[in-house]
Amino acid sequence: SWNVTVERRLPLDISLSTAYVGTRTDRGFAYQDINAGEPGRGAAGRPYFAQFGHQASIQWFGGITRSNYHSLQLAVNRPFKNGLLLKGAYTFAKAMNMTDDDGWAGLSWNTADTFERNYARAGFDRPHVFQMGFVYELPFGRERSGVLASIIRNWQVNGIFARYSGTPFTVTTSATSLNAPGNTQTADIVGEIRKVGDIGPGVNYYDPSAWATVTEARYGTTGRNSVRGPRATRLDLSVFRGFQVGRRRLEARVEAFNLTNTPQFNNPAANVTGANFMQITSATGERNVRVGLRFAF
Repeated sequence: SWNVTVERRLPLDISLSTAYVGTRTDRGFAYQDINAGEPGRGAAGRPYFAQFGHQASIQWFGGITRSNYHSLQLAVNRPFKNGLLLKGAYTFAKAMNMTDDDGWAGLSWNTADTFERNYARAGFDRPHVFQMGFVYELPFGRERSGVLASIIRNWQVNGIFARYSGTPFTVTTSATSLNAPGNTQTADIVGEIRKVGDIGPGVNYYDPSAWATVTEARYGTTGRNSVRGPRATRLDLSVFRGFQVGRRRLEARVEAFNLTNTPQFNNPAANVTGANFMQITSATGERNVRVGLRFAF
């Protein structure tokens, strides 16, 4: 891993850092099915079938993969001063790998002549990620007395705004004609890949006519993680109100996660032969509101 960073002090006590960050991994660990078959041959195409009659997968674990990551990273920081704190970051990045490491990582293509098909955009790759967090103590009523001042003072607003690209996914199809056990079949590209952007049952996020199933004993022309799902936006916001109780402090809190209740849509159905191909029918990240009290003593 390597990086170079330049940091600059700006007016209003703001600091800006600009960095290039890179990583590379060789001989990353993953499972490989060393008994995966060749196209069109079924079980008979498995390497250990002719010799031992073995038709099941044989998972071999070792250092066989590679990956790399390159990014431009910008960070803005303002220390807590005069009731305001700012902390933001933007990353423009590209992550490539052969499989997403989850502790039990496997490969989509396992034979020697298809092994390089695995190298593509990582499943967690997000080219653009922006986040900005803030803490702001409202200045009202600090120097005043009376009922109104006691109501409007000691309020604090906190928030985190995030916006980021969607993750890539693989367009697959039926592997019946491929007949190569232990390998994944992808679709053929037969037209222009056009993003429609519609979300919900019966409508398409991508024009499905761009892909077609494969009816021959060969791999499809699309690769791993060749298209990208929808981006996401999120705003978390909280309001605190402090009360002094002698030398102790009582704090009332209202916190809203995903305040705008903006859906975080999942990627569309990606199998050409499926009934909902290129339709997005699920989402996560519904709004949650939490109310609490904190007593510091």
